[in-house]
Amino acid sequence: MPIAPQILLPLESRRPDRFEDYVSGPNSGLVSALQELVQSSDACIFVRGAAGSGKSHLLNATCNLAQERGLQAFYMALGNAPASAAGGLSGLEEMDLVCFDDIDRVAGVTGWESSLFHLFNRMRARRSRLVISSTQPLSSIEFALPDLASRLAWGLRLQIEPLDDPGKKEVLEHKATALGIDLPADVAYYLLSRGSRNMANLVSNLEAVRIAALTAKRKITVPLAREVLATD
Repeated sequence: MPIAPQILLPLESRRPDRFEDYVSGPNSGLVSALQELVQSSDACIFVRGAAGSGKSHLLNATCNLAQERGLQAFYMALGNAPASAAGGLSGLEEMDLVCFDDIDRVAGVTGWESSLFHLFNRMRARRSRLVISSTQPLSSIEFALPDLASRLAWGLRLQIEPLDDPGKKEVLEHKATALGIDLPADVAYYLLSRGSRNMANLVSNLEAVRIAALTAKRKITVPLAREVLATD
């Protein structure tokens, strides 16, 4: 009988993200590697991706796929966890899959580095699956514990490549559907042509347009989007 992990503080709950909702574009190989990891053992993947690239979506999708196949999976956003939670990782090695998001956010924090180092050793001894994400390449993360970097290097390292405009438009359409709104093509193209092309900012602009439309009881149109972006 697997031992339940002892987590001391509330952690980010798993979201219902799925691989089929992820616009892979040039990242189909990375998606396949994560899907295959669920079926393997003694596997580790280090995923590097910029903010807004879909790292969290991919990690949660991996956890959800594992659960659908009867495995025990755990996701944790390290950037949102307090330092005191570092002491609550005991027992996670009993899980079939553990995903840690944004490990670079705890680099240099002694408590986190020590807890993660020992957990990774226990997980490798049990041939568990591990996925870690970061906005920085592994070689650029300034860990205080050199051995932690060496543990992270034993697996596969993959990078999320940026989407082209058609891919970004598809993401906006997926987000609009999830928000329950109709996104006209001309509005999607307008959002892509204005401001930052970072995916996180594009989604934030879409949300701002949605709120403005609801507040003013107007349809989502290019003139409305132009008004909203002009106030940013």
